[in-house]
Amino acid sequence: MQTWQFWIDRGGTFTDVVARTPAGELLTAKLLSDDPERYDDAAVAAIRQLTGIASGPLPPSEIRMGTTVATNALLERRGEPVALAITRGFGDALRIGYQDRPDLFAREIVLPEPLYARVIEIDERVTAQGEVLRALDLEAARDAFAAAYDAGLRAIAIILMHGYRYTAHEAILADLAREAGFTQVSVSHKIGALIKLVGRGDTTVADAYLSPVLRRHIDRLEGALGSGPRTLFMQSSGGLTASNAFQGKDAILSGPAGGIVGMVGTAEQAGFHRVIGFDMGGTSTDVSHYAGHYERDNEARVAGVRIRAPMMRIHTVAAGGGSICRFDGARFVVGPQSAGANPGPAAYRRGGPLTVTDCNLVLGKIQPEHFPHVFGPGGNLPLDREASLGRIAEAVPEMDVRAAAEGFVAIAVANMANAIKKISVARGHDVTQYTLACFGGAGGQHACLVADALAMDRVMIHPLAGVLSAYGMGMADRRVVREVTLALPLDDAHWPEIESGVAVLGDEAQAALVAQDVGDAALCREARAFLRYASTESSIEVEWADRPAMEAAFAEGHRARFGYAGEGLLVVDMIRVEAIAETTITDGRVALLPDISSPPTGEATVFMAGREWQAPVYDRPGLAAGYAVNGPALIIDASSTTVVEPDWRATVDPLGNLILTRTNPRGAVRSSAEADPVRLEIFNGLFMAIAEEMGAALQHSASSVNIRERLDFSCALFDAAGNLVANAPHMPVHLGSMGESIRTIMNRRGNGRDGRGILRGDTYALNAPYDGGTHLPDITVIMPVFVGEADDEPAFFVASRGHHADVGGITPGSMPPESTSVEQEGVLFDNVLVVDQGRFLESDVRAVLGSGKWPARNPDQNVADLSAQIAACAKGATELNRACAMHGRNVVEAYMGHVQANAETAVRSLIGRLREGSFACEMDNGAVIRVAVSIDAAAQSAHVDFTGTSAQLPSNFNAPVSVVRAAVLYVLRTLVDEPIPMNDGCLRPVTITVPEGSMLNPRFPAAVVAGNVETSQALCDALFGALGAMAGAQGTMNNFTFGNDQYQYYETIAGGSGAGADFDGTSAVQTHMTNSRLTDPEVLEARFPVILEEFSIRRGSGGEGARRGGDGVIRKVRFREAMTANILANRRRIAPFGLARGNDGAPGHNWVERAGGGREEFGATQTLEMGAGDVFVIETPGGGGYGAKEAGAP
Repeated sequence: MQTWQFWIDRGGTFTDVVARTPAGELLTAKLLSDDPERYDDAAVAAIRQLTGIASGPLPPSEIRMGTTVATNALLERRGEPVALAITRGFGDALRIGYQDRPDLFAREIVLPEPLYARVIEIDERVTAQGEVLRALDLEAARDAFAAAYDAGLRAIAIILMHGYRYTAHEAILADLAREAGFTQVSVSHKIGALIKLVGRGDTTVADAYLSPVLRRHIDRLEGALGSGPRTLFMQSSGGLTASNAFQGKDAILSGPAGGIVGMVGTAEQAGFHRVIGFDMGGTSTDVSHYAGHYERDNEARVAGVRIRAPMMRIHTVAAGGGSICRFDGARFVVGPQSAGANPGPAAYRRGGPLTVTDCNLVLGKIQPEHFPHVFGPGGNLPLDREASLGRIAEAVPEMDVRAAAEGFVAIAVANMANAIKKISVARGHDVTQYTLACFGGAGGQHACLVADALAMDRVMIHPLAGVLSAYGMGMADRRVVREVTLALPLDDAHWPEIESGVAVLGDEAQAALVAQDVGDAALCREARAFLRYASTESSIEVEWADRPAMEAAFAEGHRARFGYAGEGLLVVDMIRVEAIAETTITDGRVALLPDISSPPTGEATVFMAGREWQAPVYDRPGLAAGYAVNGPALIIDASSTTVVEPDWRATVDPLGNLILTRTNPRGAVRSSAEADPVRLEIFNGLFMAIAEEMGAALQHSASSVNIRERLDFSCALFDAAGNLVANAPHMPVHLGSMGESIRTIMNRRGNGRDGRGILRGDTYALNAPYDGGTHLPDITVIMPVFVGEADDEPAFFVASRGHHADVGGITPGSMPPESTSVEQEGVLFDNVLVVDQGRFLESDVRAVLGSGKWPARNPDQNVADLSAQIAACAKGATELNRACAMHGRNVVEAYMGHVQANAETAVRSLIGRLREGSFACEMDNGAVIRVAVSIDAAAQSAHVDFTGTSAQLPSNFNAPVSVVRAAVLYVLRTLVDEPIPMNDGCLRPVTITVPEGSMLNPRFPAAVVAGNVETSQALCDALFGALGAMAGAQGTMNNFTFGNDQYQYYETIAGGSGAGADFDGTSAVQTHMTNSRLTDPEVLEARFPVILEEFSIRRGSGGEGARRGGDGVIRKVRFREAMTANILANRRRIAPFGLARGNDGAPGHNWVERAGGGREEFGATQTLEMGAGDVFVIETPGGGGYGAKEAGAP
C-alpha cells in the first residue's frame, strides 16, 4: 500500500504543501509561515490539517521539504558561534574580503558582520604548487583549539591557504578539533575543493554557523512529526538529500530550488524545452533560465556572505506581492523593502503598508472571496480591500487610486523584466523564443504583463502554479554533487589526468548517495566541465564529453555569450559530477479535467490597460481541455489567480496547463513624452539595466585581471549631446568624466569636421587626458547609436571605460611613480577610429599600442580587452534600439531628459540644506588643493571654486578637469540620501571654477597618472571637509604594481574611511573614487610568482573622536623572482584629517625587507627592483575621527 507523501515549501510569507494521499489523490494547503497565535510550525500544522489528525501519531509518510531556516538564520545572524581557524597572516582575510563596499554612495559604509566569533591563526604555509614553506605547528593548534572550546565554542571552520588542493594540514586540524570536543567541524576542502580562499572560506564558516541550527530545526521537526514520517530536504543544487546529510552550505536556496525543478519537469511534460522561470511570491521574485539542463552558479552572495557551493542559478529581485509602494514626490517607487508576512500588506488586517498585493486588489485582479481566508484575529477573514484603498489614497492623494495602482504594478513588472534580462539576454539568449513559466502565489497575476515587457508571446501556468515550488519537491531526484578545481590544459598531455579526475569524483559522489539508503532507485551520473581560455577567468559550462565535442560546445557557448568565438589554449578550470537516484515521475496529470467546461462563476470589475472592464471569472478546475478564454478575464483556483490581460487568450492543454498566447500583434507602447511619475521610474530602471548589462558583458569577456576580477571599469549611456544618462555603479572616478570623452569625439568628428564624420557602425577609442580622458591606462571605447535607417547623426552614445593592465610607459603596469610627462606613462589613443563601419581595425590598434618610445608590453591583452569593450558597447546599442522600437524614439529621448531633470531637482533640494565652507587639503608632495563652496539658497545652486590651488606640478599628481568634475559629482550624489539616478542632471545646479594651469587643470604635456587615482581622492576629502560632512578618508588608492616582460599586475589597496557626525568610519574598505576589488589570495599566488604573507587590519590606525575613523590594512608581498615594483600613493607624510576636533588618522607607511636582511623605507611614491625573497610591505592610512572624544569614553 502507498503511504502519504508531503511536498513542502516553507517560504518567507507562506508555507505551501502538496500532499499525495495513499489513494493517489493530490491535496494542497497554504498557510502563513508565521502565525504564532495559531500554531508553532506551519509545516506540521498543514500535515495535520490535510490528514485530519489534529493530535497524536501521524501515519507513515515521506516528507520532502524546502526550508528557509538556514536563510533566515543567516539574515538574522542567529547561527552557532564559530571559531575560525585560518593560515597565519590571514585572520582578517574573510572580514576584508575583496575590499569593495556594497553601496557606492553611502557615507556610512556598512559591511556585514562576520559570522565567526573567534579567530585562530594557524602556523603553517603551503604554496600554490604544494611546497611546504612552514610546517604545521600541532601543539600550538591543539592549545588554541582547547582554549576556544573552553570559551564555549562548539563549531569550528578550518580554512588554509591552498587547502582546496593540498589537504593534509586541514585534515590533521579537523582530527585535532574533534579531539578537542568540537561537535561541528567544517573543513574547506570537504565543503568545496575550489580555488579562492575568500569564497571557500566564507562558505566553510557559513556551513559551521548554519549546520547546527539546521540540525536543531530538523530534530524539532522530526520530533513533532513522530516516528512515522521520513524526511528528505531540498538542497540549493536542486537535489534532495537525507536529513542527516543536509548541510548548512547547501540549504541557502532550498525552497527556490524546488521551484526550478517543478518548472522544468512540468514544462518538459508540456513540450516546452526552452523556458524562463518566473516565481513571484510574497517577499520577492525569483527568475531562472532553462534550455535543456539545469544552470547552476558556483558563488552567490546571501546576506553579505559569499556562498561558494553548487546552487541553482536564480536571480532574485525585491519585487514580490509584499513589496512596499511609495511616491517620493517625483517618482513612484516599488521595493526593495517588503512588508513580509507580519504585518504584511495593508489588506492583511495588521496595519501594514501599501504593497503590490494591495494594488492588485484595488485593480480587481485579486478577488478577496477567492483568496485564502486566513486573516484577522481568528485567522478566518478575507483580505480587506478598504484598507488597501485607504493606503493608496494616502500615498497618492492627487491621483485616481486605480491609475496609481496600475502605475505601481507597471514598475514592479519592469523590475521583474529587467531581472529576467540579466539571466537571459545578458547571457546571449533570445528570450522571445522561450516560454515564460509562471508560478508562485503572485506569478499568474503578472504573467501577461511580464511577457509583454519582454516581447514573449507564450506563457505556461501549471495547475499547481501557486504551489509549484512545493510540487517540485515531489518531482526532484536525490542528488549528491561534487566539484573540484583542476586548472589543467585541455590537451593530450593532461587528458588522462582530467578523465581520471572525473571518474574519481563520480565514484565519491555515488558512494555518498548510496550511503543515504536510496533503495532500488535507478542510479546515474552527470558530469560537466567548466572551460576557459588560459588568458581569462570567464568559464563556460559544457557537458562532459570527448575533447572535440567539448571544444565545439565551448566555442558555441562563448559566441552566444560574448558575440565572438575567441582563440587560445583551453583550460579545464573545474569539473562537477552529480550522482543521481532518479524519482519516478508520473505522466504529469495532476488535475482531473471535466468533459465540458463550466460557465463563468460571475463577473468582476477590473482595471486593465488604462480602463475599466467587466471580466468573466472562471473556476479553473471547471475548465475542460481545449477550452479558450479571451482576455480580460480572471481564472482562479485554490492557490492562485491568473489574470488574462486584454489581447491575450488562455487555452487549457490536455494536462490542465493554461497556455497564454497573444491574440493581437504587440505594438509599440504608447507612452507620452511628457514626464510621468510611473514612466520616470520605469525608464530610470531601464537605462540603468542597459548599463548593467553592458558591464556584465564586459566583465565576463575581458582578458585582464583588472577588468574581470578587480572590476576596474564603467559602462554608461549618453544622450545625443553627450550628457550622462545612466552609469552602472562600477567605478566612481569614471562617473562624470566619460561625457567629456563623448564630447571630444563629437567636437572633432561631428558634422564631418574630420572630413569623414561619425558613421553608422563606427567605434572610437580615447585615453588622452587633455581631450576627455583621465589617465592613459583608462581607455574609453565610444560607440555612436543610430536609430532610424535614414539618420545621419547618432541619436545616442554608449561608452565603456576599462583600466588596462599595461599601456606602455617607463614601468610595467603604466603607473610610474616618477613620470614627469604624459608620454612616459604610456601610448596615446587620441580620438582613434577602432571600428570602421563594423570592421575592427586591429592592425591600426596594434600600431598605436606599439608606438612611441615606451610601447605597450602585452598588446594581445590590450586587443582582447578592447574587443570586450566594443562588444559591451554593441550590447548597449542593441538594447537602446530595442527600447526605441518598443516605446518610440521620441519617448526614449524625452525620458533621457526627464531622468536628468529628476536628478537636478534632487540635488537642488540638497543644496538648500548645505552649509557654505572652504577647506585646504595638503598632499604629501606639498601641493595644496583649496576649495570654497558658496550657496545661493534662493536659486538652489552652488559654486565650487578651486582658486588658490597649487600650480601645475612637475610630478604626475596633476588631474585633468574631467577628474574634478567626477569628484564633484560623486560628492553631491553621496550627500543625497535618496537613491536618485546618477547622471549629468546632478551637476546642473553647480558651477565649477578651476584655474587654468593649476594642478587641477594642467597644460599638455604634464604627467597625470596619479591625478586620476590619488589627486581625485584628495579632491573628495577637500570637498567633504569644506561642507563639514565627514573627516578625511585614507586619501589614497595605494596603487601597487609589479611586473616584468612576462607578468604585469596592478592593484589598489583599501584603508580606513572617515567618520561623520553620526557614524564611525569603516576599516579596511575602498573609499570615495575607487571601489575596485582585490584578486583572491589563492588566485594571486597561482597566477604570479609571489607569496602573500599577510593581509590584515591595521588596528588602531583610525583617528579617535566622538566618532572613530576606520582602520587601514597591512599587506606584505614576498617576491619569488626578480621584478620591478612600484608604489604610487599619498598620505604617508600628511595624515588623513579629523574634523570637528576629531583626531587625524595614522598616515601610511611603506618599506622593503630585503632577503639579505636589509630594510629600506621610503615615502608615498617609489620604484624598486625586487629580488627573489624580498618582501614589499604596505601599511595603508586610517580614516580621520569626527568630534571631540569625551573624557572617559571607551
